[in-house]
Amino acid sequence: MEKSKVYYTNLRCKPGVNLLKKLRNMIKAAGIEKINFEGQYTAVKLHFGEPGNMAYIRPNYVATVVDLLNSLGAKTYLTDANTLYKGKRDNAVDHLHSAMVNGFNPIAVNANVIIADGVKGTNYSAIPIEGAKYCPAPKIGQAVADADIIISISHFKGHEQAGFGGALKNLGMGCASIAGKLELHSSSQPKVNVENCIGCKVCEKNCNHGAIAVGADRKAVIDYTKCVGCGQCVALCQYAAAVLAEWDTSEVLNCKIAEYTKAVLQGKPNFHISLIMNVSPECDCWGHNDVALVPDLGMMASFDPVALDQACADLVNKAPVINGWKETPENEDSVSGCGCGNGDGDGNGDGNGAGNSASCGCAGHASAHGEELFKHIHPDTDWESGLQYAQEIGLGTREYELVEV
Repeated sequence: MEKSKVYYTNLRCKPGVNLLKKLRNMIKAAGIEKINFEGQYTAVKLHFGEPGNMAYIRPNYVATVVDLLNSLGAKTYLTDANTLYKGKRDNAVDHLHSAMVNGFNPIAVNANVIIADGVKGTNYSAIPIEGAKYCPAPKIGQAVADADIIISISHFKGHEQAGFGGALKNLGMGCASIAGKLELHSSSQPKVNVENCIGCKVCEKNCNHGAIAVGADRKAVIDYTKCVGCGQCVALCQYAAAVLAEWDTSEVLNCKIAEYTKAVLQGKPNFHISLIMNVSPECDCWGHNDVALVPDLGMMASFDPVALDQACADLVNKAPVINGWKETPENEDSVSGCGCGNGDGDGNGDGNGAGNSASCGCAGHASAHGEELFKHIHPDTDWESGLQYAQEIGLGTREYELVEV
């Protein structure tokens, strides 16, 4: 398979050339203008950030991309789908407000925001794909399904379930409706947490399959002979009573994400941008962010989302870990940076230790000893399985040529 081109620019600037100009120059060099945008509904998929999290992409970068798309005649809008978990983005009313508060508004970015799967996360299209092992018809938010062109702008970072979050995570998970997110995360039908159930009957009234009913004790009960696992009850419950029963493994989750990404992109021109900045250890879905794992490294773009994710992961894995990073805020004894010196295992960084890498206990060892960083931080994750599977189903290739702009 021929290598895909991934375009890269570093973050060094000089008078007259700022980061926004470098981003514009990079995506133009990567060929974004080859797409015919004239009159086309163009969805710019990004993560608006859970309020309280400060690692999400700054709106200025998004505005730079939007301005170029608009100049090419696109009907541009920003989009993301509602979350499965309860927070400030689990319905379109709160989600839209959160986006505006974080700067994604028409004044700042010159584009409107449309929440992909509607007010309650139930507005989606099931898009059949060939060769799927897990999700033969991914449930994609309608505003994404209706788009003529897909542009993704991803904040590259760690992720507690997928290993890292890049283009595939942004597209596959981020474009899934709430029912789709249930399918992605869970290997079983939802269940009722009876302690939280207040008997409001919203789930009963909105179940399309008559599979859930509230009894005399004012507790909902699911009839699993009728339940199809659509996630409608999870989407509508405001009391965290209808919840996931079991979570899938990281490997299966990443493979499902690849299938959902295929559904999002199939038959549509698409282009992908990743910003390797504020590389936090976990997702922007949290209402907080930990200190970055590595220094800000640059910006990348490609027509191939698989090659883009691989290139970003490779760049991060080669980077020095930021001094002072700790695996968890509670682990006050963990060592700043790697601290191993040249074989130093006492954590003092003076080269006088016994050379036992296990004694360091910090993320720095992943970089210093050639260990893959994201697996070091989240040992139960397997991001490589997702990229490999994405390659197998024809989304792209892990082989790439890096072109510096």
